[in-house]
Amino acid sequence: MKLKFSILMLLFFVLPEMVEAQCAMCRAVVESDASGKTAEGINDGIVYLMAIPYILVAGLFFFVYKKMRN
Repeated sequence: MKLKFSILMLLFFVLPEMVEAQCAMCRAVVESDASGKTAEGINDGIVYLMAIPYILVAGLFFFVYKKMRN
């Protein structure tokens, strides 16, 4: 697992154009849409991806709190 992560990080440093291209592509799609529905969808996806780790960590703290209280 650690080897795969190391290889992936090495590729990101060796081929930075590949990593940066995704942001430029998303921005081009959002800027070309006149109605704004695409931008709304991308923003909703970002909020969804951001909320999941917070919910998982809150659940973990809740269970630890309940376990320590008993």
